[in-house]
Amino acid sequence: MNLSDPKDLASLLEAFLLASGKPMSIERMAELFDELERPSPSLLRKALEVLDKSCKGRAFELKEVASGYRLQVRERFSPWVGRLWEERPQRYSRAFLETLVLIAYRQPITRGEIEDIRGVAVNSQIVKTLLEREWVRVVGHRDVPGRPAMFATTKQFLDHFNLKNLDELPPLAVLREMEPEPQQVDVEEAPVPAALQARADLEGEPETPREQTSFRSLLAELDSMETGLKTDFDDLRDETEREEDQPVSDEDRRY
Repeated sequence: MNLSDPKDLASLLEAFLLASGKPMSIERMAELFDELERPSPSLLRKALEVLDKSCKGRAFELKEVASGYRLQVRERFSPWVGRLWEERPQRYSRAFLETLVLIAYRQPITRGEIEDIRGVAVNSQIVKTLLEREWVRVVGHRDVPGRPAMFATTKQFLDHFNLKNLDELPPLAVLREMEPEPQQVDVEEAPVPAALQARADLEGEPETPREQTSFRSLLAELDSMETGLKTDFDDLRDETEREEDQPVSDEDRRY
């Protein structure tokens, strides 16, 4: 095999990507070669271009995401390929998705700021799930009383949603168009289930629910905020490390 030939090198890179099962950066690919035969980054990119062209008309494609390159099934085949797995795909609640949208578009953001925008408290399980899935991480603490944690998205988040960077997030206008219009329901004509009516009669007047921001209103509020995402949190790393070396007070533990 001639490793200086982009065509031969493309076949080897294809083998790497098929065997790895996860995205690989160019730096990681280079590490798999002996020092004397190691291709240059420019040659690796040329080989990846050859590999990308060879995928034309195939059921899979070469995709660059935040963590590197990967071979994946084309999206149009997903309705059929998904039948290979018996378990049903994970469905996320509206509250979960709204929280994730706010973190993605307004990062870094604290839990309290999310609650102020949504108008309701953030379930602790939602934050726990996002952290466990490694879709978000703590990038620092806001310099306010209580020092609340600031959340931002991760490379795993970008990889999961097939994104190379945050600039590829869809515009808020697109998300707003995806939100279905609320259907008008004639409350007077709609029948009330007997069991529900009986319970209402026993409990008396219902408690007024707390007002919750709709997803459409949430997007409109995001759209009216300053544009531009913070994507580099290296400036917060030193601050975070200093905080880790300091003892945690009882007040901090509440957050």
